[in-house]
Amino acid sequence: MAKRDGYISWDEFFMGAAMLCAERSKDPNTQVGACIVNDENRILSVGYNGFPAGCGDDVFPWDRSGDDPYDTKYLYVCHAELNAILNCRGRSLAGSRIYVALFPCNECAKAIIQSGIKEVVYLSDKYAETSSTRASKRMFDAAGVKYTKLVPTKKELVLNLREEDI
Repeated sequence: MAKRDGYISWDEFFMGAAMLCAERSKDPNTQVGACIVNDENRILSVGYNGFPAGCGDDVFPWDRSGDDPYDTKYLYVCHAELNAILNCRGRSLAGSRIYVALFPCNECAKAIIQSGIKEVVYLSDKYAETSSTRASKRMFDAAGVKYTKLVPTKKELVLNLREEDI
């Protein structure tokens, strides 16, 4: 008997894990997840956009705009990439890759570089022309961090969570 056809690649698997993590985000506008993997294709950590531990999801603002930045999410939300790095709790990420739906901002790029991650695999670069993304690419280029756009072979991955379908 031959192996099954239609299985997903490692890149699609890890991006799928990142996308599944994004489903944990309570952000009403942007849900991003991240998955960090070593060179042996082992998941080291995951993360998603959210507030720091102890900062209640119902207490802090989720607004994108306001009269005062103090009343918007941007001063409080930790991005998926940073959460995934911090969730490693000091374990070495040297030489690893990070899978993320959205190209990292400049602040996450700094953390990615400093943690030793050597490749960023992303799905979307919709903010490519912003100063933040341009700065990320400039730093990645200078630090030798490769960035690769994932072109999936499947449009979607469907997870079946019903016991009778297993």
